[in-house]
Amino acid sequence: MKITVIFLLLLLVCSGSTDQNKTEAEKEILAQQITSLQSLPQDILAVLREMAVTLTQQKFDIRLLQTENKEHAAKLKELQETECKKQETEVDKLKQQLKVGQVAFSASLLATGSGYVGPFPKQTTLIFKHVDTNIGKAYKPDTGIFTAPVRGAYHFEWYIGTYGGHHASAAVLVKNSQQIVTAYEHQTSGYGTTSMGVTLLLEVGDVVFLRLLANTKVYDNSHQYTAFTGHLLFTM
Repeated sequence: MKITVIFLLLLLVCSGSTDQNKTEAEKEILAQQITSLQSLPQDILAVLREMAVTLTQQKFDIRLLQTENKEHAAKLKELQETECKKQETEVDKLKQQLKVGQVAFSASLLATGSGYVGPFPKQTTLIFKHVDTNIGKAYKPDTGIFTAPVRGAYHFEWYIGTYGGHHASAAVLVKNSQQIVTAYEHQTSGYGTTSMGVTLLLEVGDVVFLRLLANTKVYDNSHQYTAFTGHLLFTM
């Protein structure tokens, strides 16, 4: 840049000494060009300053974007983890519902041998000790009581065996403390059986069991004449 200015000055000097015919207008134009060239460094400096400010702002914007990206990535990761945990919880719930939704049992009165139960002077809970099936473990063979693990519709059936004698055979199905349906048979000689079935809407924790009516008896042997069964139809 300095060389250019010097060169123009030399031209100006030379023009005054060698070419006397140059007009004052031409000299003025040359002087303006020299002045313009002298102002160039200041313009370049201003441009450089502006570029430096712009570069600084761009660096700041980049750091800001990087910070925001990290925050967004962290939030996205947190949302993904939360969603995964939510899905795992839902899967666990579905597995639990499927597990508790599998409910069925079947049991007969005597664990071994043959014989009568009853008569008793008052109603007595029948305990079915020989368990063939107990999916879901809702039936307790030590108490004879079935406890509903989920809200739903359940179907129960019971079979009463009798063998001669002077006493009738009768058992009533009880829901909590409410007597629902009774199976009754009076056989004066030989073998006899009766049965009954019912479908009930049960809440979680409701209990169902059979009671032998007062002054009646039931008979059972290895053929399982007296039995109690039940299963969940569907949840509600």
